Amino acid sequence: MEKSVYKLIEVVGFSETSWEDAAKVAVAAVDKSVRDIRVAEVVKMDMRLEDNRIVGYRTKLKVSFKLE
Repeated sequence: MEKSVYKLIEVVGFSETSWEDAAKVAVAAVDKSVRDIRVAEVVKMDMRLEDNRIVGYRTKLKVSFKLE
């Protein structure tokens, strides 16, 4: 059986559209500098407000990838 080690990082994505889009933004950013992403777990979602209006969505993810 092959043994593997994975690294876990936290990232936050932002979108003016939705939490789902914010998660996609975060994963796309990680994908630019990390290979072999395995899992992205949503750990927190919140909204940015201005004058009691929603102006953006933030999604915090734990992303794991295999170490080479």
